[in-house]
Amino acid sequence: MRRSMPCLVAVSGLLAGLVPAVVPASARPSTAAGSVTAADDLAASWTGPLSTRGRYVVDAHGNRFKLRSGNWHGASGTWTGSGDRADPATHHAGEMADQIPIGLDRAPMAEIVAGFHELGLNSIRLPFSNEMIRDTRPVPDAAVRANPHLRGRTPIQVYDETVRTLTAEGFAVILNNHTNTSRWCCGVDGNERWNASQSTAQWEQDWLLMARRYAGNPRVVGADLYNEVRRTVLDDPNWGLGDRHDWHAAAQRVGDRILTEANPHLLIIIEGINWYGLPVDGFPHGRPTLEPVGRLSHTLVRSHKLVYSAHFYGYTGPNHSGATGIGETSDPRYQDLTRDQLVETVRRQATYVALDADRHFTAPVWISEFGVGGRDNTNQRSRDWFHHFVDHLIATDADFAYWPLVGWHDNRRGNGWALLHWDAAGHRMGLYDGDDWRADAWRRLVTGGRTGPVAPVRKWSMLTLDHTDLNQSVRMRAAPDWDSGARKAVCPDDQRLIGLSRTGNRGLCTDTPDTGGHVVVRDESHVDVDWASGFTKLQCPPHKTVVGYAVRGANLSSVLCRDAGTTVGGTRRTVWFDRGDNRPAGNPGGDFANGHFKGQCAVGEHLVGVAYRAWIWSPGKEPDALLCRS
Repeated sequence: MRRSMPCLVAVSGLLAGLVPAVVPASARPSTAAGSVTAADDLAASWTGPLSTRGRYVVDAHGNRFKLRSGNWHGASGTWTGSGDRADPATHHAGEMADQIPIGLDRAPMAEIVAGFHELGLNSIRLPFSNEMIRDTRPVPDAAVRANPHLRGRTPIQVYDETVRTLTAEGFAVILNNHTNTSRWCCGVDGNERWNASQSTAQWEQDWLLMARRYAGNPRVVGADLYNEVRRTVLDDPNWGLGDRHDWHAAAQRVGDRILTEANPHLLIIIEGINWYGLPVDGFPHGRPTLEPVGRLSHTLVRSHKLVYSAHFYGYTGPNHSGATGIGETSDPRYQDLTRDQLVETVRRQATYVALDADRHFTAPVWISEFGVGGRDNTNQRSRDWFHHFVDHLIATDADFAYWPLVGWHDNRRGNGWALLHWDAAGHRMGLYDGDDWRADAWRRLVTGGRTGPVAPVRKWSMLTLDHTDLNQSVRMRAAPDWDSGARKAVCPDDQRLIGLSRTGNRGLCTDTPDTGGHVVVRDESHVDVDWASGFTKLQCPPHKTVVGYAVRGANLSSVLCRDAGTTVGGTRRTVWFDRGDNRPAGNPGGDFANGHFKGQCAVGEHLVGVAYRAWIWSPGKEPDALLCRS
């Protein structure tokens, strides 16, 4: 890993309580010439909690809240993994943070945060390590030299004060579990997976602790579950295999636990897979990012809380680790691509999730890390990549977070990636000082984008019983097991089932009023008309709609019905899908069971029954037909 580079894959050998009073703009330090000022003074311009509407993040009033963010790193660790941890030379770029946000030894916290206002930000991604959470030693006095009121505090207590100050200043804070250990990310370093240096159980407990710690602060808005999931020496992460390396399943489980056991208001932010395989020409390897989401997305127990994220740096590539020497392949880096190639690649790997509307995977995509060297960067390909990438962020109105915000300088030299630098005497070097080539692109980036109200859009969600239950109903989680011994999938309480796959145990949910009146149907006792002659039919009682299903192996065991919230009657239609797909024109909701036959009711219909063949010669009891009623 090159010392000038931020968080990357280079493979080789809180404080509880209500948000404090906002500091008025008139009381803040003046901003530099050319910076973003009054129009982007965000201290009183939004109300938490945040949620999602289609591809957008919105505030409590339904107004678009574009995540114009930056990363304030340090609490996740800066030690490179060898040598004396007390020696700055053993830390990334010589910047030793002592497990607290970087720069607190050089500038007052208020001054640093004022710089974030100057940059036009409204939110901060605040990395932490699991080691930091549990470290009970006070931080060294030298680490908080410019903030003496923080002397004697532990790293997490300094983190608490950072959260308090940021939210008091109007910023949204996203908690980011960056590393297991307090070591600089992101190679083969013990931080490759959420459970690389600790158990999954410990990781989940740490997240519950952090989510509860700040649950009383409505401007702590998100849980960014883990950073740059990647290969260890021997094992790859995966997306959906059901083993202990399954990042899709791990994120699903801890996200649901956070929303049900700690804080129901947080956005749950899930990054794609950052690297798999050996970075050697001729061997399979690459950076899947969010490509698997189109085939297997997440459905959280509380709707409108899911955000996906991805990272892009010019020196990495879709199949390039970012390494030089060992771990370097002949694959192109992102900065080797033409503008058009870059746009197509970034869309394929990430932004399609936001741009493809009306799909089970449609959600906001937050580019939660991107960055480039500043003043001393003479690499024209690197500079061109940054301009092209910023142009794409602007064109797609994407949410973003720059890495990093804060760094050190010595006579205006040093690790030039940060947008704000302080020297040992506390003198600041800022983006808008007049000699940073990134300033114009940054100014364009932070001043655009949709604002104002965002109309509600139809929600689609996928259910899957590939490996375990996916009961996403808060109501039914609190109820007794409604089909003991079977695997069960249930839509969130504000959705209903509208589609099923014949094999593969997949389902598709969409919006419906949040009601109760659940009934389990295991036989034909509610069938009023023979709508699938010769087939066994599980049909809901009148004015109820299917919201869940249970299977034993591949065999349908029962369906779960509840009040539809509207009169269900009128037109009756049997949708057969035993020999091919049968879905509405345009496939609203998208392909929720890739490679399997699927049946789906129309948008204005309710699914009220499922039929299957139960003959002795039948290979199983997979669904064959749906009963849809207007």
